Formats: sequence, C-alpha cells, structure tokens
Amino acid sequence: MAHYYDYNTFVKDVKTLVKKTSDFKPDALLGIARGGLTLAHAFAQATDNRNLFSINSILYDGEVKRSHPKLMNLPELDGAKKVLILDDIVDSGQTLVAVLRVLQERYPDTQFKSATLYCKKNTVIEPDYWLHEATEWIDFFWEKDFLEE
Repeated sequence: MAHYYDYNTFVKDVKTLVKKTSDFKPDALLGIARGGLTLAHAFAQATDNRNLFSINSILYDGEVKRSHPKLMNLPELDGAKKVLILDDIVDSGQTLVAVLRVLQERYPDTQFKSATLYCKKNTVIEPDYWLHEATEWIDFFWEKDFLEE
C-alpha cells in the first residue's frame, strides 16, 4: 500500500523545513534530481535564495537497484560557504553518501548539510533535517498527478 503525498501537505512541509533549517543559513541550495528538484525549487522560493543548483543521481535502472549511484552534472559551487542539499527522501542513504563524498572532496572548505521530507529508519546516513519517517512507499504528487489521465 502506498501513501499519497499531496500538494497541500507539501506546502506546509516546506514552511516547516524552512523553519527547521533557519539556523544553518545556506548561501546555496542543491537539489538532487529528480526527487529533490520540486523541494529545492519551493525551498529557494520560500527563502528567496537564487543560488539554486542541481545534481543528477541514478540509483535505479527501471526497478533494478544499482550497486552504487551514478552521479552526473556536478555543480560549480566555488565561493559557497554553506550548501543545503535537498531531496524528497533518504531511503537507503546511498545517494546522499555518494553526493556528500564527491562534494566534500571537491569543496573541502564548504559546509554541507542535508534536508529531506522523508527518511527511512534503517538508512546508512540520516539527513541533518527531516520531517517524516518513511514506513511505506510514497507516491509524491509531482510523480503521480501529472502522469495520470
């Protein structure tokens, strides 16, 4: 059974996440594509932060999970001192670990923190900020509403 995550809940959650992360004050935002792009865009709008970047990560080929995520389109974060990484969910944690590893190697003087809407209990890494524990499959409105007729 899947849980449907609707737009109105999303709006409330973005506001809550903005408040939870207010102590960090990032000068750049980084959305993990694809799932984190909707959150990253809304977060950027809510905080009036125009330094919005994305990184692509592929962990699944269709329904088959890869052994390691493939990262593409690494952003240029020169000059950023604090970067908030945004994604919809931390499931296994493999993607977040891989993204952090690459970015910390490339930008050792930059502080990175992560924020998600959902986090699973047995993940290998817990985001710095998160709102809900994921206990079942989640159908996000941006995945479902625009695809069904």
